[in-house]
Amino acid sequence: MVDPLSDIVSLLNPQVAFSKVVQGAGAWRITRENTGEPFYCVVISGECALTLDNDQPRHLTAGDFVLIPEAFDFTFSSTAPVAGDDVHSLPEEVSAGRFRVGDKEQTANVQLLVGHCRFDSLDARILVSLLPKLVHIRNATRLTRLVEMLIEESLARPPGYVQVVRHLLQVLLIEAFRTKINTPAVPGLLVGLADKRIAEAIRTIHQDISQTKTVAQLAKVAALSRSAFFYRFRQTVGITPMEYQAAWRMTIAKDLLKTQLYSMAQIADRVGYKSASAFSLAFTNYTGIPPSKFKSMHEPHSGQDAAISNKDL
Repeated sequence: MVDPLSDIVSLLNPQVAFSKVVQGAGAWRITRENTGEPFYCVVISGECALTLDNDQPRHLTAGDFVLIPEAFDFTFSSTAPVAGDDVHSLPEEVSAGRFRVGDKEQTANVQLLVGHCRFDSLDARILVSLLPKLVHIRNATRLTRLVEMLIEESLARPPGYVQVVRHLLQVLLIEAFRTKINTPAVPGLLVGLADKRIAEAIRTIHQDISQTKTVAQLAKVAALSRSAFFYRFRQTVGITPMEYQAAWRMTIAKDLLKTQLYSMAQIADRVGYKSASAFSLAFTNYTGIPPSKFKSMHEPHSGQDAAISNKDL
């Protein structure tokens, strides 16, 4: 069966930047800004607070898992009051992959497993926009085990660790997102997948993008009238069915162009256009540049690590 969530996580192509263990004591605060990269964390013991985009602080306790797919502005802090809003702590590395924050003389009262990764996809921003801005899961036993394995592999770096870490990251993201499907909030892919009728339409779009699906066809799959389906799709996913179909086609097209393996005619056929010229026109209208230019601009990715400092949380 076609699985849209797996499709999207696979295309996001998550890559590990680094991961570490952070222990804290006393009063401390760490702020991270302007990277836009994915961040995940598990609270192993103790408690702390997370503030995202100047929202109200979120209380985290042992067993909690947090994933921020696109982290621009968030703060981790102790539950103990920190003197002054402008006071920030700098993590201090005490051994390989292990950091301390706060009062170094006190016994640590909180321990976090922290990971940074990047999405090696040309359409990461579009794909991430379909996902929730924050995933917070309590008593996340399975996710905790996955993060522990990720950090063990990342720190030890045994033979084959790159592939192991890559697959563990994909499993981690899928596990986090599918857990969130049961508690949807703002419109997006997970809300759409939580609605059985809309989920059938999304699967139909993903199943064979070489065939254009009309609103009438998708409404029939969802067992809804055209108007009811159109309204329900937009309310749950946040965009119209045709916008979603076009975005998914162009995402696949970009991925195929990036490989440098296919002709324009082959790509046009695979993403549902009758000719290379029709595909070229649609691609140019959607992206602002012709596919031939896009292809020449994007050689296979060098695989360099994302520019995130290990001194960040």
